[in-house]
Amino acid sequence: MYDKFDIHGVHASIDPKVKSYARKKIGHLDKYLSKHAKQSAHVEVTLKEGKAKNKNRFTCEVSMVLPKQTLIVKESAVNFFSAIDIAETKLKQMLQKYKQTHSDGKLHRRLFARFSRA
Repeated sequence: MYDKFDIHGVHASIDPKVKSYARKKIGHLDKYLSKHAKQSAHVEVTLKEGKAKNKNRFTCEVSMVLPKQTLIVKESAVNFFSAIDIAETKLKQMLQKYKQTHSDGKLHRRLFARFSRA
């Protein structure tokens, strides 16, 4: 779990169920980060409720500050739970790409050296 994890509600009162759901879904994404990135990551989840006329009026915005990059995902849906699910899926893909681009490549060098000797 992240050390800095904030959940805010804008124009809506956030239930404890929604807060715990967001903490569970977004909080488990730390397994896609290195130890160094986990320690310095800061996650901020903002849940907004729009006007009643709009079909997708519940918005989940996740901002994750990492050592070399900031990832921002903003999704709207019919309720908070589905908006959090969609944001979690997109954030997972972004974290996997972040890990590939910012890894040091020691594992790949070791594997390449092992197969080149044979």
